[in-house]
Amino acid sequence: MLSRIFSTVLLWGLILGSLWFFGPHAAVAILTLLAALTLHEFYQLAEKMGFRPFRWISLAFSVLITAGPYYVTEYFFDGDEPASFAPTLLALAIVVFGVRILFERDNTNRVESLIATIVGLLYVPFLLHFLVRLLLLYSDTNTGLVACLWVVAVSKFCDVGALLTGLAIGKHKMAPHISPKKTWEGAVGGVLTSAGIGALIAWLAADYVPESLTPAVAALVGVPIALVTIVSDLIESAMKRRADIKDSGRMIPGIGGAFDLTDSLILTAPVAYVAFFFLS
Repeated sequence: MLSRIFSTVLLWGLILGSLWFFGPHAAVAILTLLAALTLHEFYQLAEKMGFRPFRWISLAFSVLITAGPYYVTEYFFDGDEPASFAPTLLALAIVVFGVRILFERDNTNRVESLIATIVGLLYVPFLLHFLVRLLLLYSDTNTGLVACLWVVAVSKFCDVGALLTGLAIGKHKMAPHISPKKTWEGAVGGVLTSAGIGALIAWLAADYVPESLTPAVAALVGVPIALVTIVSDLIESAMKRRADIKDSGRMIPGIGGAFDLTDSLILTAPVAYVAFFFLS
């Protein structure tokens, strides 16, 4: 527990410090790096399940899909985001994978390799790139950064609230065959924590968040964000159970790998983007 707390505080310090000095470039760089590392670990899990994804080609597309929308907008489209950029890259990647599969020597695993590769690219960098699109949603860079931080904080504090509530009063198992330690009481505590954190940030950063994101609205939006966070976390737990491992990696003491860090953000990112799109 102590190592997890220390790692969490250190990570938040590094993230906030990077954003303070380097702004949106730091946000895009951090997200791109985490997406690539998460995809790498996703493919490690897939290999333990017997698949053979095309790791390095997919990692190159991961970087382009995650960072591409920001830099294309920054240098080529004069602030207007090309919403089709990432989907077009995803389609191009599938074409490349289709060609690559013809050179696969193992005839018995070609289709599985193709499916695992496509699913990884779609599930990790494509979904996470919606945080970059959220950053680009506002003409004011500070508003976009705070919106992204709001999403990350609401998602990650759901984990914290669920853990502490579960340890204190958790009795009823939520998904014993997927994640035995998660309880319904913990889930309720996580949702309430997310709502409270969302409202608190909206109040403290009222000058930077969208005007429509009042503390009351932030609390309400935080509830579905938290619910999706729980589902996203359970999906990674199901994958780890299928691969018969505890953590996706050992990169972060007390937390695990990059996938253990970003798991709650993967499904949350597109949901949050849609929510802020209608609030903007």
